[in-house]
Amino acid sequence: MRTIALLLCSLVAITSQAQQLVRHDIIDEKLDTVVLTDSTALLTGKIEPPTAKTIESTRFNPNPMRAMWLSALCPGLGQIYNRRYWKLPIVIGAFVGLTYGTSWNNRMLNDYSKAYRDITDNDPNTRSYMDFYPPTVNESDLDKTWLTSTLKNRKDYYRRYRDICIIGIAAVYVLNVIDAYVDASMMHFDVSPDLSMRWGPAVIDSQTTRLPAIGLGCSLDF
Repeated sequence: MRTIALLLCSLVAITSQAQQLVRHDIIDEKLDTVVLTDSTALLTGKIEPPTAKTIESTRFNPNPMRAMWLSALCPGLGQIYNRRYWKLPIVIGAFVGLTYGTSWNNRMLNDYSKAYRDITDNDPNTRSYMDFYPPTVNESDLDKTWLTSTLKNRKDYYRRYRDICIIGIAAVYVLNVIDAYVDASMMHFDVSPDLSMRWGPAVIDSQTTRLPAIGLGCSLDF
């Protein structure tokens, strides 16, 4: 009986050992199959390694025409599209400041233009120029010739600066569109420290004489 029991225990141990060996062989075979499959896929081109084009496609590449039309539609939208958010306060601030300057100069122009018209006509009832003085000032005490000249100069002054502000608004609008287009076009332009310029003396072959000429040479490294 002891012999039979020992035989049974030996059979069980051998069977379990064989099962473990079979499992290990199956796992190794699967791993070899996976490795072989990946290597074959790489060789056949089914699985391509990451290339510069793949990396380039993952970066943000704005469309210059879209950025330009967005800025033309509403100043600042192109800068937002290009993700240049720090430029938005500059664009808005320029438009707000120039618009306020245009409005203020135009209001002053209207006041001085009306006063100039009133002082140059023959109607005694039109005297808006007296609004520039305190109520205690008498019209008879004023020098009409000097006042007429002053009102005309002020009128021309505010007209000039109102026109300058309007031109400034148009210029900021055009620059806003150009900036959005150029910024989108030059989004990935290389501005690394590898870009450098070297200049120094150089010997240049002369076509007229046998002696070489001395000049200045310049080279760009990138």
